[in-house]
Amino acid sequence: MRTAGIVLLIIGIAGLLVFGIQTIQDTETFSFLGIDIGVSQANWTPVIVSAIIFVIGIVLMSLNKRAPAN
Repeated sequence: MRTAGIVLLIIGIAGLLVFGIQTIQDTETFSFLGIDIGVSQANWTPVIVSAIIFVIGIVLMSLNKRAPAN
């Protein structure tokens, strides 16, 4: 269980980094009345899925700590 948690945690972190950077690069800004406004045209689904995988990895790792030793 702990190994699966570590693998999911690493995949989640990698996904967040890759898709997060891609999402930031897809954001455009423009100035309106002296205020910079950002408009995102990016697809947020991969970032959300990566975050969910990251959280599942943390949960699986924490479940292993709470399980009694046999």
